Amino acid sequence: MLRDTLLYLSQHDGLRNFALSNRTARNFSHRFVAGEQLSDSIEVTRTLNQQGLSVALDHLGENVTDAREARAATEDYIRALECIKESGLDANISIKLTALGLDIAQELCEENLRRLLSEAGRLGIFVCIDMESSAYTERTIDLTLRLHREFAQVGTVIQAYLYRSKDDLERLLQEGVRVRLVKGAYKEPPDLAFPQKAEVDANYVRLMGMLLARGNFPAIATHDEAMITAACRFARDHGISRDAFEFQMLYGIRRDLQERLAREGYHVRVYVPYGSQWYPYLMRRLAERPANLMFVLSNLWR
Repeated sequence: MLRDTLLYLSQHDGLRNFALSNRTARNFSHRFVAGEQLSDSIEVTRTLNQQGLSVALDHLGENVTDAREARAATEDYIRALECIKESGLDANISIKLTALGLDIAQELCEENLRRLLSEAGRLGIFVCIDMESSAYTERTIDLTLRLHREFAQVGTVIQAYLYRSKDDLERLLQEGVRVRLVKGAYKEPPDLAFPQKAEVDANYVRLMGMLLARGNFPAIATHDEAMITAACRFARDHGISRDAFEFQMLYGIRRDLQERLAREGYHVRVYVPYGSQWYPYLMRRLAERPANLMFVLSNLWR
């Protein structure tokens, strides 16, 4: 019930507008968001690199309804690519198709995405297409598969809580697409997604085995130590090198675990979001993990 409530609030326009203009809420967001400017995220990336951690930069923003906003988002992503290259950072980027105009027109989104991938290819930087709600899953998979034949440096995300994910993952594996595996952070109906956490966890482990055995440098994105232990055991038992995959975790969550895995010789990439549209992202993070909510509430009480 708490998770459902937080996911509902993540889409509440009134609360979003209040949070974005509230200094206390903005200060709390800095636990999970690098800042509102690209320069903030570059400084955070530099610090994480010094700790032996790679980074995936995400310029927050989604579901744009104006073509000019979609083109501006494309320019923002390209600036991030240029800054990564100029600064010599160990980082790539994650993007959302609705930020590039998918809600406006498929053609507009593809035009912006092609431009972005062309620049990423020139600079030699990987681009991960984030997975949004199930309303976009089919289009995201199809577009990724089609463009991967032209741009080898593009990959996408599979959400373990969707029933369809095994079939989607199979299609991506056959084409050699890089995949990040997550549990899923959107509110989905029970006819599309596993309703129970235990079912999601079991499907995550199944998909994780497929990825580790057959994937192209897959990303195991989780803070769940049971899932991480299962991944390490599977890799060890099947003779899979630690250089063949990476763990991914969110900025501000389980920093101790990130650093420990890096010390043990695993590749660890931290997902670092930045930008002014941090409210929906933050609410989904609180919904995913009760400990995040307790962190915010304890700071609010103090």
